[in-house]
Amino acid sequence: MNELRIIDRIKENSPGDIGYPFALDELLGRQTGAGGPSVLHIWNHPRAFVIGSKDSRLPRAADAVRWLERQGYSVLVRNSGGAAVPLDLGVVNLSLILPIEATASSGFRDDFERMYALIRDTAAEYGCKVERGEVAGSYCPGDYDLQVDGLKFCGIAQRRQVRAMIIQAFIIVEGSGATRAELVKAFYDRAAVGAEPGDYPEVLPGVMTSLQERAVTGLETAEYFAAAIARKLRGRQSAAASNGEAQSFVMPDREAIESACAALRLRYPLPR
Repeated sequence: MNELRIIDRIKENSPGDIGYPFALDELLGRQTGAGGPSVLHIWNHPRAFVIGSKDSRLPRAADAVRWLERQGYSVLVRNSGGAAVPLDLGVVNLSLILPIEATASSGFRDDFERMYALIRDTAAEYGCKVERGEVAGSYCPGDYDLQVDGLKFCGIAQRRQVRAMIIQAFIIVEGSGATRAELVKAFYDRAAVGAEPGDYPEVLPGVMTSLQERAVTGLETAEYFAAAIARKLRGRQSAAASNGEAQSFVMPDREAIESACAALRLRYPLPR
């Protein structure tokens, strides 16, 4: 891996629009792809709900989105793979942004493996065994569901640009996994009226959990988890990367991020 920058926004007061961190990922990816350093972007959001492109095409998706917005959720159609995910301050989001050159010889599974290994190895230092494999009944299900004691606490998705790869993970650190799953189930109960059963995931709230619920001491808050991930990734950097010539990096300003956010919403519009 080339030089790595860690942007930890866990303590930052995020703007209300959930598109903001995704737009920041886009801008950071362009910079990485143009020869800048790799980036780990760590963030959370107080009240958001992110849906997949397939979710946005469900028969009553517009009604379900309006229902969420009336409850104060910022809703976004994600530009990466995956399905519906609720976000709040107890969910830590990781975006590992790498140049395509670093992953060109491998498939997407190897990119997912990078994120899985980072989370697995971090958790292992706190006595927590993380395994991967689809958890039936989970929200945003996939082969790279991460689980503890057979219950899902994390999902991984990816976004590929021309010259950079953005590997994204949501990690349920604090609070109730089942309560968040109930919200996702309620979304699909509204959005999927008239849809075929295979067009959306059937969510079983009891299969979701959090690290706090699994009593993982040392990783039971968002801030603790974010700090542990940053320490682990710094420790993995090679001496060559750490001691080499620093690559040019400029943190995008708010105006640029908001502009990219507006463009993102135009490209991936909510159902109305």
